[in-house]
Amino acid sequence: MKNRYLAYIAVVSILTTSCGTTKKQVSSAVQSKPETEESKISEDDKNEFEYTFIEGLKQKMIGNQQAAITLFSKCLEINPNSSSAMFELAKIHSGNGDQTSSSLLLEKAITVDPQNKWYKVLLAQIYQQGKQYKKAADLYQQLYAIDSENLEYLYMNAALLSSAEKFDQAIEVYNELEKKIGINDQISVEKQQIYQAAGKKKEAQAELQKLIDYNPKEPRYYGLMADYYLSEKDDDNALKYYMKILEIEPENGFVLFSLTSFYRQKENKEKAWEYSRKGFQNKSADVETKIQYYLMITAEPDKPFFSEAQVNELVDILVKTNGDDYRVFTVYAEYLISKGKLTEAREQLRKVLETQKDNYMIWERMLLISNDLLDFKGIYTDAEKALELFPNQPILYGLRAVACLQLEKYTEALDILNEGEPYLLDNKPMKIQFDLYRAEANYKLNRVEEAFKAFDNVISLDPENWLAMNNYAYYLSVRNENLEKAEQLSGKAVRANPENSTYLDTYAWVLFMRKDYTLAKFYMESAIKNGGDKNGVIVEHYGDILFMMGQKEKAMEQWKKAQETGDFSEFLVEKIKQGRYLDKK
Repeated sequence: MKNRYLAYIAVVSILTTSCGTTKKQVSSAVQSKPETEESKISEDDKNEFEYTFIEGLKQKMIGNQQAAITLFSKCLEINPNSSSAMFELAKIHSGNGDQTSSSLLLEKAITVDPQNKWYKVLLAQIYQQGKQYKKAADLYQQLYAIDSENLEYLYMNAALLSSAEKFDQAIEVYNELEKKIGINDQISVEKQQIYQAAGKKKEAQAELQKLIDYNPKEPRYYGLMADYYLSEKDDDNALKYYMKILEIEPENGFVLFSLTSFYRQKENKEKAWEYSRKGFQNKSADVETKIQYYLMITAEPDKPFFSEAQVNELVDILVKTNGDDYRVFTVYAEYLISKGKLTEAREQLRKVLETQKDNYMIWERMLLISNDLLDFKGIYTDAEKALELFPNQPILYGLRAVACLQLEKYTEALDILNEGEPYLLDNKPMKIQFDLYRAEANYKLNRVEEAFKAFDNVISLDPENWLAMNNYAYYLSVRNENLEKAEQLSGKAVRANPENSTYLDTYAWVLFMRKDYTLAKFYMESAIKNGGDKNGVIVEHYGDILFMMGQKEKAMEQWKKAQETGDFSEFLVEKIKQGRYLDKK
């Protein structure tokens, strides 16, 4: 039953408007021990009780809860009627989540010392957590009887009666509170909600009208009335009160967005756009509200309410009116990403980092964009900066390792992976990535045994890691080693990804190395049909297969095509020059 026009504030801040309300402080529960607690025990027992109780407090203070429980329990053995020991035990049990034991101890403590308000406050809180609202309300009623100057007790009594659906009693208590502190918008709204829940619409409306009559120039009160009518599905009256807000404050940003939402629900695109545009242009409107509204209207791109041009205009307005807020740069970056403008988006995130360098998510987002842009020099530099701020984030080590691999800094890649290893903890996906990068780095350093061991680790952890299988198989094939295993690995990757040109190329190459040229040609042509014709290495491999099948002219044609792409092996130029296949070994 929350109203968006009501700025909810803490109970204490409401009650400070009361006349001279003060709170009495009690230094500890021990001060309120009644005389009857010690009247039936010997002097020696009193001394032992005092020593044990103080030791219990010490143990509790240093966090040794089990020792504290033992000591306070011993206090109760010495004096079974010690409400102070019961209270200390109850607090420990409550902190440990054992509300049943806590409530039993507090109930007994209250029978021993019914005037101690701290016992009742804690028990009321426990009742409230357990949704025993009526019991909690009764305790606050007792507390108010003990301390009638503490209006917080009266407020809690009313609020809990409302939660217990004792609506008539709650209204009576709210009325009593209102007599003491005067008209208060939170009390009026809570009364309105009670009346509305009880089906008393006239009384609910009257409570909000009372606020309007009390201060007819306060826009929030008209907003509350508009919200009330909306909840009652009375759109005409809701609109009437929204428009009254604009009469008082024509530039009220909040009502502009309320009207936008109102007309969106009515599918009135023209009016919704009118007020949405005004809301975004309003410099006094809360930036958070604008951002939330923007996220709402772009949440379902497949079902847009506004046109793409209109959304673009709202983003432009947001940047122009609130460009000094870092959150706007973040939203603008996401907008640019949705348009495929990754470079521009990354620049917006860099602007955010000028003032929010400790925001890890911005660093990560920026680095991932650089990864999409294949800007490995940028990743290499930015990941190093990010690691200085966030040395415990494994993904940063992983991204920097990727950059090192692409920049042929293989030893450094291994070093950075070793540095990040302790931060992986139970992060299995990152562990798999680390091992995959480690395999690639080791292979490039000609540490073949270590590389293949790392590939085996990856596949053991992730039996469906097709990339690892493909790369492992390819490296085995170019070395002409364990071709049977290479065919098994590559075959699995192809069966799972039958249209992946890279995987098809690897499988064809394994078959080529096994001298099964006919089948190799079949899979290589599949790779070509699935986009491999744009990859120079794949086209070159196709020429190699054709040559070995005796189709020398067609082989030469494919080699020349591969040369035109600019992406080919170190042997290609010599192949074309000599007109024959050259063994890479």
